[in-house]
Amino acid sequence: MVGETGTTRAPWRTWWQRWPCWVGRATTAWAVVYAGFGLACALSGTPPLYLGSASGPSTLGWGVAGVGAVAALTCGAVALYGLRPASRVLLWVVCALAGIAAFGLLMDVITLVFGQGVDNGVAAAHHALAATGVVLLAATARSGRRPSAAPVVQAPSAASGPIQLAACAGTAAFLPYAAMKLVWASGGTFAGMTGEEMLAISQRNGASGIWLTLESWGLDGTVLLAALGVFLLWGLVRPWGQVFPRWTPWLRGRRVPRWLPLAPALIGAATLAPYGVFGVGYVTLATADVVTMRRGDFHSSSDALLVAWIGMAAFAGYGVALIVAARSYWLRTRSTRRTDVNAE
Repeated sequence: MVGETGTTRAPWRTWWQRWPCWVGRATTAWAVVYAGFGLACALSGTPPLYLGSASGPSTLGWGVAGVGAVAALTCGAVALYGLRPASRVLLWVVCALAGIAAFGLLMDVITLVFGQGVDNGVAAAHHALAATGVVLLAATARSGRRPSAAPVVQAPSAASGPIQLAACAGTAAFLPYAAMKLVWASGGTFAGMTGEEMLAISQRNGASGIWLTLESWGLDGTVLLAALGVFLLWGLVRPWGQVFPRWTPWLRGRRVPRWLPLAPALIGAATLAPYGVFGVGYVTLATADVVTMRRGDFHSSSDALLVAWIGMAAFAGYGVALIVAARSYWLRTRSTRRTDVNAE
């Protein structure tokens, strides 16, 4: 296909730009697989969801199968009758349910990056499958919007001042957390725990060789991930997150694909924001003696509470900032529609 500039478009690009035509079929296929996954879990007595190390009931598989069945039926109705308002509402409801089921995907990715196995293979597969459904369901819910005008990509721009202030707050939220982790990694003592004790706990919990090697170098894996998270956050609010900057060999000057920063941003926001916000609520209740804070591996409940405050405040602050920054990036990089110059 030859575009307005006279250049030939790559077949994959043409296929991708026609996503409203095929995304409904892809979502239907996903729904059938998801329903089958839930049915297999229910019939085999395998829990599809875990909360930490505690497994949920295997009967949740019936719920997973039900969500998949509703999604399949809704996609079938869209294929037959078009995208009606009721169908769009159902798609967004199922999308929200799939998003809840995908919670924990980020933790699975982190453990795999550091060469450490996931806690449960079935639960990890469920997280990945549900996250795929979130993308497909959301795309199907928006597929009815098919403007006829050609898309025009907006020029790279920075986020507004308040959005950048939110990015500053998200960055600052990680500083106490990073300092705490680096104190332990360097052999120091914080909240009554020495670096040697924390290293022994990591070994007992099955930390990978990569993780332990970083610890021996005085580095902490979660601090490195926090640094990457801050890099992502600022990429979402600065122009260099839309066009590769000069310090990126072979790529400088080229457009950054929207999905490249948005995919990890959405996964991170969907995991860290609710985890941090609910965690802050829990430690607030624990501080007020409404609930009991278990000391876990720490020497006292007060030490555990101090560490929990630092961790949950970091996750909540960064997670909320990531939501704000991702929304700004989405709006600033979406294609506008070129009006017909001969219409006037």
